[in-house]
Amino acid sequence: MRVEGLAVVLRPRSQSEACDLGVALVRAHWRSIWRSFAPVFLVVAALAMCTVDTRGWLPMLIVFCLKPWLDRTLLFVMSRAVFGQDTRWADVWRARRQVFGGQLLRALFWRRLSPWRSYTQPVEQLEGQRGSARRKRVKLMLHGNRGGATALQVAFAHAEGILTYGLVGLLWWFAPENHSQDLLDWLIRPESHAAGQLLQDLLLNLAYLVTVLFLEPFFVAAGFAMYLNRRVVLEAWDVEQEFRRAFT
Repeated sequence: MRVEGLAVVLRPRSQSEACDLGVALVRAHWRSIWRSFAPVFLVVAALAMCTVDTRGWLPMLIVFCLKPWLDRTLLFVMSRAVFGQDTRWADVWRARRQVFGGQLLRALFWRRLSPWRSYTQPVEQLEGQRGSARRKRVKLMLHGNRGGATALQVAFAHAEGILTYGLVGLLWWFAPENHSQDLLDWLIRPESHAAGQLLQDLLLNLAYLVTVLFLEPFFVAAGFAMYLNRRVVLEAWDVEQEFRRAFT
Protein backbone atom coordinates (compact mmCIF):
# COMPACT_ATOMS: atom_id res chain seq x y z
CA MET A 1 0.00 0.00 0.00
CA ARG A 2 1.37 3.44 -0.97
CA VAL A 3 1.41 5.32 2.32
CA GLU A 4 2.38 8.56 0.62
CA GLY A 5 -0.85 8.51 -1.40
CA LEU A 6 -3.26 8.12 1.48
CA ALA A 7 -5.92 10.80 1.68
CA VAL A 8 -6.77 10.11 5.33
CA VAL A 9 -4.74 11.15 8.35
CA LEU A 10 -3.46 8.06 10.08
CA ARG A 11 -2.55 7.92 13.76
CA PRO A 12 -2.93 5.32 16.49
CA ARG A 13 -6.59 5.27 17.52
CA SER A 14 -8.73 3.28 19.89
CA GLN A 15 -10.90 0.66 18.26
CA SER A 16 -14.03 2.78 18.69
CA GLU A 17 -12.28 5.78 17.10
CA ALA A 18 -11.22 3.58 14.20
CA CYS A 19 -14.86 2.59 13.66
CA ASP A 20 -15.76 6.28 13.63
CA LEU A 21 -13.15 6.76 10.90
CA GLY A 22 -14.88 4.06 8.87
CA VAL A 23 -18.24 5.78 9.25
CA ALA A 24 -16.66 9.09 8.16
CA LEU A 25 -15.21 7.31 5.11
CA VAL A 26 -18.70 6.15 4.10
CA ARG A 27 -20.13 9.63 4.55
CA ALA A 28 -17.38 11.19 2.45
CA HIS A 29 -17.62 8.65 -0.40
CA TRP A 30 -21.26 7.55 -0.26
CA ARG A 31 -21.82 8.15 -3.97
CA SER A 32 -18.95 5.86 -4.97
CA ILE A 33 -19.97 3.24 -2.44
CA TRP A 34 -23.65 2.83 -3.27
CA ARG A 35 -23.42 3.33 -7.02
CA SER A 36 -20.84 0.50 -7.11
CA PHE A 37 -22.43 -1.75 -4.50
CA ALA A 38 -26.11 -1.33 -5.39
CA PRO A 39 -26.00 -2.97 -8.88
CA VAL A 40 -24.31 -6.11 -7.51
CA PHE A 41 -26.55 -6.27 -4.47
CA LEU A 42 -29.80 -5.69 -6.37
CA VAL A 43 -29.05 -8.50 -8.84
CA VAL A 44 -28.36 -10.91 -5.97
CA ALA A 45 -31.43 -9.67 -4.08
CA ALA A 46 -33.71 -10.08 -7.10
CA LEU A 47 -32.52 -13.64 -7.71
CA ALA A 48 -32.89 -14.46 -4.02
CA MET A 49 -36.44 -13.10 -3.92
CA CYS A 50 -37.41 -15.55 -6.65
CA THR A 51 -37.19 -18.30 -4.01
CA VAL A 52 -39.61 -16.72 -1.54
CA ASP A 53 -42.57 -18.87 -2.57
CA THR A 54 -40.48 -21.99 -1.94
CA ARG A 55 -39.44 -21.12 1.61
CA GLY A 56 -40.22 -17.76 3.17
CA TRP A 57 -36.84 -17.53 4.89
CA LEU A 58 -34.75 -18.61 1.89
CA PRO A 59 -34.05 -15.15 0.33
CA MET A 60 -32.69 -13.87 3.64
CA LEU A 61 -30.52 -16.96 4.02
CA ILE A 62 -29.11 -16.61 0.50
CA VAL A 63 -28.16 -12.97 1.02
CA PHE A 64 -26.78 -13.74 4.49
CA CYS A 65 -24.53 -16.47 3.09
CA LEU A 66 -23.37 -14.30 0.17
CA LYS A 67 -22.38 -11.32 2.31
CA PRO A 68 -18.61 -12.09 2.19
CA TRP A 69 -18.79 -12.06 -1.61
CA LEU A 70 -20.89 -8.88 -1.67
CA ASP A 71 -18.47 -7.22 0.76
CA ARG A 72 -15.64 -7.63 -1.74
CA THR A 73 -17.12 -4.85 -3.87
CA LEU A 74 -17.37 -2.56 -0.85
CA LEU A 75 -13.82 -3.26 0.25
CA PHE A 76 -12.54 -2.55 -3.25
CA VAL A 77 -14.32 0.83 -3.29
CA MET A 78 -13.05 1.74 0.18
CA SER A 79 -9.49 0.75 -0.60
CA ARG A 80 -9.62 3.37 -3.36
CA ALA A 81 -11.47 5.90 -1.21
CA VAL A 82 -8.63 6.11 1.32
CA PHE A 83 -6.50 7.41 -1.55
CA GLY A 84 -9.18 9.97 -2.45
CA GLN A 85 -10.28 8.10 -5.58
CA ASP A 86 -13.91 7.94 -6.66
CA THR A 87 -15.19 4.62 -7.99
CA ARG A 88 -17.82 3.89 -10.61
CA TRP A 89 -19.39 0.63 -11.66
CA ALA A 90 -17.10 0.57 -14.71
CA ASP A 91 -14.06 0.54 -12.38
CA VAL A 92 -15.50 -2.42 -10.48
CA TRP A 93 -16.18 -4.28 -13.71
CA ARG A 94 -12.66 -3.70 -15.03
CA ALA A 95 -11.26 -5.17 -11.81
CA ARG A 96 -13.87 -7.93 -11.64
CA ARG A 97 -11.35 -10.75 -11.28
CA GLN A 98 -9.73 -9.06 -8.32
CA VAL A 99 -13.07 -8.05 -6.81
CA PHE A 100 -15.24 -11.12 -7.33
CA GLY A 101 -12.69 -13.94 -7.47
CA GLY A 102 -10.24 -15.54 -5.09
CA GLN A 103 -10.90 -18.24 -2.47
CA LEU A 104 -14.64 -17.94 -2.99
CA LEU A 105 -15.55 -21.32 -1.46
CA ARG A 106 -13.60 -20.62 1.72
CA ALA A 107 -15.21 -17.20 2.03
CA LEU A 108 -18.73 -18.59 1.64
CA PHE A 109 -18.34 -21.56 3.97
CA TRP A 110 -16.08 -21.75 7.04
CA ARG A 111 -14.87 -18.13 6.92
CA ARG A 112 -18.47 -16.94 6.63
CA LEU A 113 -18.99 -17.61 10.32
CA SER A 114 -15.78 -15.89 11.42
CA PRO A 115 -16.54 -13.47 14.29
CA TRP A 116 -14.05 -10.95 12.90
CA ARG A 117 -14.74 -11.24 9.18
CA SER A 118 -14.76 -7.54 8.21
CA TYR A 119 -11.54 -6.95 10.14
CA THR A 120 -9.50 -9.74 8.53
CA GLN A 121 -10.93 -9.72 5.00
CA PRO A 122 -8.40 -7.08 3.77
CA VAL A 123 -5.56 -9.49 4.57
CA GLU A 124 -6.73 -11.78 1.79
CA GLN A 125 -8.32 -9.37 -0.67
CA LEU A 126 -5.94 -6.39 -0.46
CA GLU A 127 -2.68 -7.98 0.70
CA GLY A 128 -3.17 -11.14 -1.34
CA GLN A 129 -2.03 -13.41 1.49
CA ARG A 130 -2.66 -17.13 1.08
CA GLY A 131 -2.12 -20.31 3.05
CA SER A 132 0.24 -20.24 6.03
CA ALA A 133 1.25 -16.65 5.26
CA ARG A 134 -2.37 -15.60 5.60
CA ARG A 135 -2.80 -17.48 8.87
CA LYS A 136 0.29 -15.87 10.37
CA ARG A 137 -0.78 -12.43 9.18
CA VAL A 138 -4.31 -12.85 10.56
CA LYS A 139 -2.90 -14.02 13.90
CA LEU A 140 -0.69 -10.95 14.05
CA MET A 141 -3.54 -8.60 13.13
CA LEU A 142 -5.85 -10.18 15.72
CA HIS A 143 -3.34 -10.04 18.56
CA GLY A 144 -4.98 -7.90 21.22
CA ASN A 145 -7.86 -7.02 18.88
CA ARG A 146 -10.07 -10.12 18.88
CA GLY A 147 -12.48 -8.63 21.38
CA GLY A 148 -12.97 -5.41 19.46
CA ALA A 149 -13.38 -7.19 16.13
CA THR A 150 -15.92 -9.59 17.63
CA ALA A 151 -17.80 -6.75 19.33
CA LEU A 152 -18.02 -4.96 15.98
CA GLN A 153 -19.69 -7.95 14.35
CA VAL A 154 -22.06 -8.50 17.29
CA ALA A 155 -23.06 -4.82 17.32
CA PHE A 156 -23.87 -4.77 13.61
CA ALA A 157 -25.76 -8.07 13.84
CA HIS A 158 -28.00 -6.53 16.50
CA ALA A 159 -28.36 -3.31 14.50
CA GLU A 160 -29.38 -5.33 11.45
CA GLY A 161 -32.10 -7.14 13.38
CA ILE A 162 -33.39 -3.96 15.01
CA LEU A 163 -33.57 -2.07 11.71
CA THR A 164 -35.25 -4.97 9.91
CA TYR A 165 -38.03 -5.31 12.46
CA GLY A 166 -38.19 -1.54 12.83
CA LEU A 167 -39.02 -1.22 9.14
CA VAL A 168 -41.76 -3.82 9.51
CA GLY A 169 -43.04 -2.00 12.60
CA LEU A 170 -43.43 1.21 10.60
CA LEU A 171 -46.42 -0.38 8.87
CA TRP A 172 -48.20 -0.64 12.21
CA TRP A 173 -47.18 2.85 13.32
CA PHE A 174 -48.48 4.49 10.15
CA ALA A 175 -51.58 2.35 9.73
CA PRO A 176 -54.96 4.10 10.15
CA GLU A 177 -56.26 3.76 13.69
CA ASN A 178 -59.22 1.64 12.66
CA HIS A 179 -56.91 -0.87 10.90
CA SER A 180 -53.90 -0.97 13.24
CA GLN A 181 -55.22 -3.91 15.28
CA ASP A 182 -56.03 -5.90 12.13
CA LEU A 183 -52.52 -5.25 10.85
CA LEU A 184 -50.99 -6.34 14.15
CA ASP A 185 -53.06 -9.52 14.12
CA TRP A 186 -51.85 -10.24 10.58
CA LEU A 187 -48.21 -9.73 11.57
CA ILE A 188 -48.61 -12.14 14.49
CA ARG A 189 -50.90 -14.72 12.81
CA PRO A 190 -50.55 -14.34 9.04
CA GLU A 191 -52.24 -17.66 8.26
CA SER A 192 -55.51 -16.41 9.73
CA HIS A 193 -55.87 -13.49 7.31
CA ALA A 194 -56.60 -13.17 3.62
CA ALA A 195 -53.24 -11.49 2.98
CA GLY A 196 -51.63 -14.79 3.92
CA GLN A 197 -48.15 -15.98 4.73
CA LEU A 198 -46.62 -15.14 1.35
CA LEU A 199 -47.24 -11.41 1.70
CA GLN A 200 -45.69 -11.38 5.16
CA ASP A 201 -42.67 -13.28 3.83
CA LEU A 202 -42.29 -10.71 1.09
CA LEU A 203 -42.50 -7.90 3.62
CA LEU A 204 -39.91 -9.39 5.99
CA ASN A 205 -37.50 -10.21 3.19
CA LEU A 206 -37.77 -6.77 1.62
CA ALA A 207 -37.19 -5.14 5.02
CA TYR A 208 -34.09 -7.29 5.52
CA LEU A 209 -32.73 -6.53 2.04
CA VAL A 210 -33.20 -2.77 2.48
CA THR A 211 -31.42 -2.98 5.84
CA VAL A 212 -28.46 -4.86 4.38
CA LEU A 213 -28.20 -2.45 1.45
CA PHE A 214 -28.03 0.47 3.89
CA LEU A 215 -26.00 -1.03 6.75
CA GLU A 216 -23.44 -3.31 5.10
CA PRO A 217 -21.18 -0.47 3.82
CA PHE A 218 -20.85 0.84 7.38
CA PHE A 219 -19.98 -2.63 8.67
CA VAL A 220 -17.28 -3.18 6.06
CA ALA A 221 -15.90 0.35 6.51
CA ALA A 222 -15.65 -0.03 10.29
CA GLY A 223 -13.74 -3.30 9.94
CA PHE A 224 -11.49 -1.82 7.26
CA ALA A 225 -10.72 1.22 9.42
CA MET A 226 -9.81 -1.07 12.32
CA TYR A 227 -7.51 -2.96 9.95
CA LEU A 228 -5.83 0.28 8.89
CA ASN A 229 -5.46 1.30 12.52
CA ARG A 230 -3.75 -1.98 13.33
CA ARG A 231 -1.30 -1.46 10.49
CA VAL A 232 -0.56 2.03 11.80
CA VAL A 233 0.42 0.46 15.11
CA LEU A 234 2.45 -2.34 13.51
CA GLU A 235 4.17 -0.34 10.78
CA ALA A 236 4.20 3.25 12.11
CA TRP A 237 2.41 4.64 9.08
CA ASP A 238 1.58 7.81 10.97
CA VAL A 239 5.29 8.57 11.45
CA GLU A 240 6.00 7.87 7.79
CA GLN A 241 3.19 10.19 6.74
CA GLU A 242 4.60 13.00 8.86
CA PHE A 243 8.11 12.56 7.49
CA ARG A 244 6.83 12.58 3.92
CA ARG A 245 4.90 15.79 4.57
CA ALA A 246 7.92 17.39 6.23
CA PHE A 247 10.32 16.60 3.39
CA THR A 248 8.00 17.14 0.43
